[in-house]
Amino acid sequence: MRLCSIASGSSGNCILAGSDRSHILIDAGISGKRIQEGIETFGLKPEDVSGIFITHEHMDHIQGLGVMARRHGLPIYGTEQTLQAIRRCGSVGKIDEGLFHAIHVDEPLTVGDLSVEPIHVSHDAADPVMYVIRHGSRSAAVVTDLGKYDQYLIDKLLGIHVLLLEANHDVRMLEMGSYPYPLKQRILGERGHLSNETSGRLLGMLLHDHFEAVVLGHLSKENNYEKLAYETVRLEVTLGDNPYKGSDFPMYVARRDTPSQEIYW
Repeated sequence: MRLCSIASGSSGNCILAGSDRSHILIDAGISGKRIQEGIETFGLKPEDVSGIFITHEHMDHIQGLGVMARRHGLPIYGTEQTLQAIRRCGSVGKIDEGLFHAIHVDEPLTVGDLSVEPIHVSHDAADPVMYVIRHGSRSAAVVTDLGKYDQYLIDKLLGIHVLLLEANHDVRMLEMGSYPYPLKQRILGERGHLSNETSGRLLGMLLHDHFEAVVLGHLSKENNYEKLAYETVRLEVTLGDNPYKGSDFPMYVARRDTPSQEIYW
């Protein structure tokens, strides 16, 4: 399998995942031009992509969706409520109804030789999900845009080999920053985003002897920076109630605006 970050941050998100035969995009939150360039950076063409799986309808996840759908005819997968919200979003433009495909939480969908399962998460959107992607015995998950985790989510992620995991903000930077108070409360709330510390605690619960790598993603431009996220998550794992240290496995930080990590396993 492979997992590639085309862009991951509070200003736009697009992740490429797949096998030797099949590839999908998770979200299309940057311009269509940048998405195509990102796909080509990793040695593929848009026609090599079997579909776009949308986590939720916020613009940093669907900005380039209309262009990619109209230009390349890519199928769009999302929960029914998410698809309805996208249809109401005028900024993505008109999309052929035949490209929309409703999916259901906890029901895996086969795309080529991939299995893609949407998992419910807590976020302030119509019906937000994360995705677990499997190819044979190998697996990955893209876990962003959630304000909390629970046992349901942990159970769904146990045994995953590669994670792209949200580390959105440093709590102190957010609290002391210039955001309006209601926005700060939204981000810190149960339907907001994971902090660096919370991300590290969740990661510590998911590690196992065959874990391959984690990519920290969806970093806030205003309330986080790469080294801080990296060191905080590593420390939380090392100090946590688990048998692992932050140095026991590869950890990367996805870039906000350019293609970055490509992980094979």
